[in-house]
Amino acid sequence: MATYKKRGYKPSNKEEQQAAVEDHSTTAEVFNSLDEGASKTEAWVARNQKYIFIIIGVAAAAILGYLAYEEFIQEPKEAEAANEMFMAQQYFDNALQASGAQSDSLFNLALTGGEGKYGFQDIIENYGSTNAGNLALYYAGMAYLNTNQYQQAIEALDDFESDDQILAPLAKGAIGDAFLQLDQPEEALGYYEEAARMRDNNFTTPKFLLKAAVTAIKLGDGAAAEKHLTRIETEYPESVEANRVKVYLGQAQTMQ
Repeated sequence: MATYKKRGYKPSNKEEQQAAVEDHSTTAEVFNSLDEGASKTEAWVARNQKYIFIIIGVAAAAILGYLAYEEFIQEPKEAEAANEMFMAQQYFDNALQASGAQSDSLFNLALTGGEGKYGFQDIIENYGSTNAGNLALYYAGMAYLNTNQYQQAIEALDDFESDDQILAPLAKGAIGDAFLQLDQPEEALGYYEEAARMRDNNFTTPKFLLKAAVTAIKLGDGAAAEKHLTRIETEYPESVEANRVKVYLGQAQTMQ
């Protein structure tokens, strides 16, 4: 066990004197090692000072450049893109309220533009790096879907990125709708199931669980259909889709 030695303590015998000398020697070696290490570091810094300053300068320039880009280029571009997309959004909203040929015409105007204003296609092409450009992919995909341009809908919606609780699963499920229209129910089922898994809410989850169940029945997979329908019944009993579960559940069970 270590013992505490008072200040001013002097060794009283040879053993203690020898221990004191060794202790002093060890301490000196430690400080000498530290001094030597510090000297080597200083020498290395001195030799590489030019390169160190270059690295620091590049890092600082990159940070300042990014901040300048965000403030003077990206932010104004975001505002410009949002402003340019306003008319296309108006066409899209009006198309949802219309029907038949008028609806198709408005969706096409939303895609290609009108009255000298940009459509979603122009926004995607000219402002692809902005939030508005990303959102335009969603709108364009839905417009393509509503005008029976299914392959274009799949491509646009597949490029769309979002963390939103509603838009993200809606986009994924809409890809399933497009595949179903292309008579590819296997692909559609996969996208419906993915859309149902993406977020857990009372709107999109039961919506795509039901679509997945109906598609599974079409494919003859009663077990998968029953699983999706049972989940709607137990987890989302207040949803609109829950009112349709019993009809499809009977079909699914008779297939097994």
